[in-house]
Amino acid sequence: MSSYLVTGAAGFIGSKVSENLLQAGHQVIGVDNLDPVYDLRMKEWRLDRLAEYPAFTLYRQSICDREALNDIAAKHKGLAGVINLAAKAGVRDSVLDPWSYYNTNLTGTLNLLEMCRNEGIRKFILASTSSIYGENAPYPTPETADSSLPLQPYAASKKAAETLCYSYHYLYGLDVTVARYFTVYGPAGRPGMSMFRFAKWILEGHEVAVFGDGNQTRGFTYLDDIAAGTVLALKPLGYEIINLGGHESISINDLIRKFEIVIGKKANVKYYPQNAADMSASWADTRKAHELLGWKPQTSLDEGIRNVVAWYQQESSWASQVSTE
Repeated sequence: MSSYLVTGAAGFIGSKVSENLLQAGHQVIGVDNLDPVYDLRMKEWRLDRLAEYPAFTLYRQSICDREALNDIAAKHKGLAGVINLAAKAGVRDSVLDPWSYYNTNLTGTLNLLEMCRNEGIRKFILASTSSIYGENAPYPTPETADSSLPLQPYAASKKAAETLCYSYHYLYGLDVTVARYFTVYGPAGRPGMSMFRFAKWILEGHEVAVFGDGNQTRGFTYLDDIAAGTVLALKPLGYEIINLGGHESISINDLIRKFEIVIGKKANVKYYPQNAADMSASWADTRKAHELLGWKPQTSLDEGIRNVVAWYQQESSWASQVSTE
């Protein structure tokens, strides 16, 4: 079997991708600086699951530390690929601190690309975002849609990383797949995202804050489907940008109603002005993922919501203490 370096291994998507690779018999070299951008108990919960696999090794390092990455690569020769899932995420926070977003999402990516070039690693996967398509995209959105007008520094930093990856493909023959993720959710998700918030707020009787009128829509994508598509993208493709997104688009108001049904409790919804950094819609055209990877999302939104609620109830002894800010 092969060895892969997965950055952001303690993160929401990185931990599931690592788990999938380990279950397939591969060795995973995880890199994560455990940035306390949200409650570290979330990351520790994910790492506890990965620690059960003898083939998993974690380095608590930042991808912004070039020397640390070089040391890791020197200890693990013959890596089959790098999956870069380490990122500063979140469209709103990127408006407040764009420097940290560019440092991690662009300079960190550059460090990893240089590591691949120096070590002869042939495959690189970059996690990108549907936010890159901006406000005027066609729906469902194909990969050919304009991505030159991102609305926030987060999306702009990901666009810059994508173009940098192409440069390394062109100059050095690095095989690169850019996976553009669409609104990923699932158990143990980021606490600042709507799925975690709605489960917590409705179960505990808190106010459910909605920014905008709630008619904005999202094509939510279940974590297991995203992880499966990411692993499939390890195949040689040259340089490709591929959407990985949910097959069901839903308004925030309708999403809350689904949570009410699953939980059996009415939500106390309060509406606030829409944030300028938020997009009004996202919905992926995934035909390319099906053609190149044989990938289609498998988990329905109803099933995914039930899983999120069940996880929260099971882990509520500590998850209830996690801040959603």
